[in-house]
Amino acid sequence: MNVAPWIRRAAAAFGLGAISVTGFAPLYLFPVPILALALVFRLIERAPDARTRFGTGFGYGLGVFLVGVSWVYVSLHDFGMMPAPIAASVTLLFCAYLALFPSCALLAAAQVRSPVLRRCVAMPGAWVFAEWARGWLFTGFPWLALGYSQAPHGPLAGFGPLAGVYAVGLLSAASAGLLVHAYALGKRDAWRPVAAMALVWGAGWGLKLVEWTAPSGEPVSVSLLQGNVPQEMKWRPEVVASTLQRYEEMVLATQSRLVVLPETALPLFWQEVPTQFLDRIRAHARANRADVLIGVPERANRQSYFNSLISIGSSPIQAYRKSHLVPFGEFIPLRPVLGAIVQTLAIPLTDFSRGDISQRPLAVADQKVAVNICYEDAFGEEIIRQLPEATLLVNVSNVAWFGDSLAPMQHLQIAQMRAIETGRHMLRATNTGMTAIIDPRGNVRDIAPTFQTAIVEATIHGHTGATPYVQIGNAPTIVLSMVLILAAFFPRRRTI
Repeated sequence: MNVAPWIRRAAAAFGLGAISVTGFAPLYLFPVPILALALVFRLIERAPDARTRFGTGFGYGLGVFLVGVSWVYVSLHDFGMMPAPIAASVTLLFCAYLALFPSCALLAAAQVRSPVLRRCVAMPGAWVFAEWARGWLFTGFPWLALGYSQAPHGPLAGFGPLAGVYAVGLLSAASAGLLVHAYALGKRDAWRPVAAMALVWGAGWGLKLVEWTAPSGEPVSVSLLQGNVPQEMKWRPEVVASTLQRYEEMVLATQSRLVVLPETALPLFWQEVPTQFLDRIRAHARANRADVLIGVPERANRQSYFNSLISIGSSPIQAYRKSHLVPFGEFIPLRPVLGAIVQTLAIPLTDFSRGDISQRPLAVADQKVAVNICYEDAFGEEIIRQLPEATLLVNVSNVAWFGDSLAPMQHLQIAQMRAIETGRHMLRATNTGMTAIIDPRGNVRDIAPTFQTAIVEATIHGHTGATPYVQIGNAPTIVLSMVLILAAFFPRRRTI
């Protein structure tokens, strides 16, 4: 059977995309995505026409996302109760949409005539610009951005505090381009791109040794609670009392100054939480000079409610209200057109209001805590809004929506990159996993077993100071990627 060449190339690229997922959590094989991308660059270069180039890039993207975010199906079908054929179709369409970004980027970069500029400048620049666009357009979905594969073990992670995950991705893509150029030059001249790559990677190793921030004040004891309430049971009225009892017993078992419960740990509005429950929690916290952060929906009025984290204890009551909401999960975009889709899902709350984007850290347990809820921590430039004022980062999540899939570990790796970028501990409290303490270098210090009721406890320091990324954000990397693209298309002189 004759198969069109462009289909064969697209299939090969699909396989490379699927393999590249092993570079991310839980396997953390950080060189794999760079090697896979180098092979894709080579396939793009050798493609005979635009259709083949586009198909190759699309195949690679589809491989990455169909394997890497297959958990979207789990959320829609297993917990959202969407019929299997519809859930599979929606997942496929979503992954196809995501695959458009790498395919368009590589198609554009392939037009550059100079081989060295195409491989080492245009393709990396276009790749990272497309990743940034994917993380911004329609509220953004930055999952599996190339730079995350380097956290925390890859040498290029050393550039995280300097310029953030997109800079790490830019250097990763440039490494792929240098590998392709080394192969094209042959044995005699390959040493030049190899030496350039070695220099970049060596600099990354060196940057990992830099102390960008410093411990501050007295150490603080922390307890992160993992209630392990099954998602299919979480919102049933008959389970509310047992959920409250479970978390009350867990809080009363701690002696820490800072206690953190997961996102929506209490499955009822804050205004409906029994006074007796709150009084017992508050009394225990004050006896330990402690504060307890409780994930709970918060009703502002009849028309609006928030996904909130509220503190009670020794300090005055404070609240953080989630500002970056999940489309379809927490709000319905284009409601007149897409509202009917959401009605097929068993999602209890889909009309959250947005919290203020200028919220400041919570002053609790003698720390300044920058709170983010669920996948808000996938947006590094939003996390640094509360820095350098904050001394700790806290993420509360309920990834039970994705079952025993890749999503919880991938989310953990994203949090590891946020710790690296900011030079702060990241404390993660989740319903079913991964509840963990991550140090400022992105290493997991302690983690709870998944799908078990557990408490993770440690004594840590808050940190002060600002990494360069905290000060500059993503803008320099994005501007640089655009400059690289333009420079590749308009070189001053012809380059071999």
